Amino acid sequence: MALLLREAIGDSLRRTRVSQSRTLREVSNSARVSLGYLSEVERGRKEASSELLAAICDALEVPLSDVLVDVSESLSDGTSAKRADTERHAVESAPAEAPAASARPGSTTIARDTRVVIPAPAQALAAA
Repeated sequence: MALLLREAIGDSLRRTRVSQSRTLREVSNSARVSLGYLSEVERGRKEASSELLAAICDALEVPLSDVLVDVSESLSDGTSAKRADTERHAVESAPAEAPAASARPGSTTIARDTRVVIPAPAQALAAA
């Protein structure tokens, strides 16, 4: 299955947001887009307009060009949507070493094999 452009864009946006330890709510408020719509964009279910992409990138404080370079690399690598979904949902600890620094000053590149495990909030555990 070929990776769709909207899936590659969503994957790049999600990796960027997660690397900043930000929630969907924080980014959606900053970008002035609904939480549900941002979630759909990140999951590759909705096509984001150029205006919406610009707003999300502004909220993430990352140049749109960096996102597009990341997307271009994903598409040229032939990364499959199934693999991206599997990696997103894998329950593994994050690697100890930090991602390699980008060639461009001030830009952030996130390693494709980066995993983030977020524990449940303490209130949720107490209520269960």
